[in-house]
Amino acid sequence: MIRFLFKGLLRDRSRSLLPVIVVALGVMITVFMQAYMDGVLGESTEKTASFSSGHLRVETKAYAENLSLMPNDLALTDANAIREYLEKNYPELNWTERIDFGGLLDVPDEQGVTRIQGNIVGKGIRLLHSDDEVERMELKPLLVKGRFPEKEGEMLLSDELFNRMNLQLNDPVTLISGTMYGEMAIYNFQVTGTLHFGVNILDKGMMIADIEDVRRALNMEDAAGGILGFFKTNVYNDKEAKSMAGAFNIAHAVPDDPFSPVMAVLSDDNLMGMSFTLINNISNFIIVIFLIAMSIVLWNAGLISGLRRYGEFGLRLAIGENKNEVYRSLLWEALLIGLAGSLIGIIAGLLVSWLLQTYGLDASSMMKDSNMMISNVIRARISPKTYYIGFIPGILATLIGAMLSGVGIYKRQTANLFKELEN
Repeated sequence: MIRFLFKGLLRDRSRSLLPVIVVALGVMITVFMQAYMDGVLGESTEKTASFSSGHLRVETKAYAENLSLMPNDLALTDANAIREYLEKNYPELNWTERIDFGGLLDVPDEQGVTRIQGNIVGKGIRLLHSDDEVERMELKPLLVKGRFPEKEGEMLLSDELFNRMNLQLNDPVTLISGTMYGEMAIYNFQVTGTLHFGVNILDKGMMIADIEDVRRALNMEDAAGGILGFFKTNVYNDKEAKSMAGAFNIAHAVPDDPFSPVMAVLSDDNLMGMSFTLINNISNFIIVIFLIAMSIVLWNAGLISGLRRYGEFGLRLAIGENKNEVYRSLLWEALLIGLAGSLIGIIAGLLVSWLLQTYGLDASSMMKDSNMMISNVIRARISPKTYYIGFIPGILATLIGAMLSGVGIYKRQTANLFKELEN
């Protein structure tokens, strides 16, 4: 039967070509939009993870409750021992210590008197003796001028702040901040290079130094604001992360101790959690809208085709077929059209998505004032879901359209169908 219907569709392209084109275009758009949203969400997720939250993050309970304040007086102590424990018990992740801090950057004149000051948000990472953090945060492509630190007392500064403070490479600057114990911290650095992040909030005043320098500056020996974990696959797995965090928090729960360690996951971040939910809702919305729109289009196409084919229906009834058999054949035709259109649409959608994934789209002009952790180059991301997502609306739409249009067969009297045959 299917072979017979397939040959019929090939012979009469007038009834198959338009539905196939409509389905293919719709599926192509669906596939591309899914890849585009995965790319945007993936980029935002990885940027947020690499710069701030990690895929998982261990910190004290009190620090987690005041995270936005960067309260280093509530930081983890015995950080090295905790990191070694995490490396032993969670080997599927790479673990690293971080310190976030705020303060003033003081630039002296030739007489050692303050010439200018600027607010900074600082980050202490493993910058010396290892390139792991540099690669994870993709800092090398961000270097505008100068070089990366090679020894103690050297640091990187956002290029915008560097220019605003009229600095020169290798100029001495003084960090003024607070120690872990609430005392004033004064520590001298040398600016060896500048970075352009493409994110407004970072470009205004970001400082990056080796974590050991930051520890000395803030009197945080063997302490850390947080210990971040990154999946070795470089892909965040929300289900696995939540499972790890749940087990860790049960094992280390100390209700009355604000300095007990707790583990949080990337999606616990309010912004990221909303992003995950928003992207999923948008994806589902697009599929539903496509399904409705395509069903209406295919319904109309089916009605027009059905009107042209009443003579054929009359002939098939005359040779002994009943209405149910005719109706089922229409559904089989719709299934074949849906499969063909979906396959073509998926291939086309994957091609467009691959082009955007490979070459990207420069959106720097639109992102210049952005505070979002997202690259200036927009890229799609092809995931396993991208390969099959188009089949769902493509096939369902054709079947629904066929079912709606096929109702006309039952509403039209058999006698009238025979009459159409005579005409």
